[in-house]
Amino acid sequence: MIARALVLALALGCSGCTAGGVFAPTGGGASVTSVTTIDVSIAAFALESTPLGDARGFSPEVTNVSVGSGVQFVNVDNTEHTATSIPGATTFPATSPFGVSALQPTANVGISGSWGAGALQPGQMSQVFVVNQPGTYIYGCFFHYSGGMRGLIVAK
Repeated sequence: MIARALVLALALGCSGCTAGGVFAPTGGGASVTSVTTIDVSIAAFALESTPLGDARGFSPEVTNVSVGSGVQFVNVDNTEHTATSIPGATTFPATSPFGVSALQPTANVGISGSWGAGALQPGQMSQVFVVNQPGTYIYGCFFHYSGGMRGLIVAK
């Protein structure tokens, strides 16, 4: 009985991973047909110049995506990180804009709103954030923002 439940859970969990499948993100968001992965590591990804200032710790630092797709963060580092939006910012703020609420994942999965992956442990993946409107979206890491750990999502 436990083996059958495990097989069913795996099948349901992978249904959005199959080619041509539709992925329904958690949190009640809209379905997306493709998901772009952003790797997270302050150790692996060096400081890069972006149109809005210097960024590091996310690969790519500038992620170009289409409206209707999704974005998911994967912690490939050996320490915890967050990926949290900075709504309304037009450049990277000089100091960290985050409070402790950045440590909890948000239910909002639309990239045009206020969103956050919460504290991602090494090897952990975030929920999928739906790219629901065109624009440039700035985000960063609660723990390492002062070290330049920030990135951009450009949606067209």
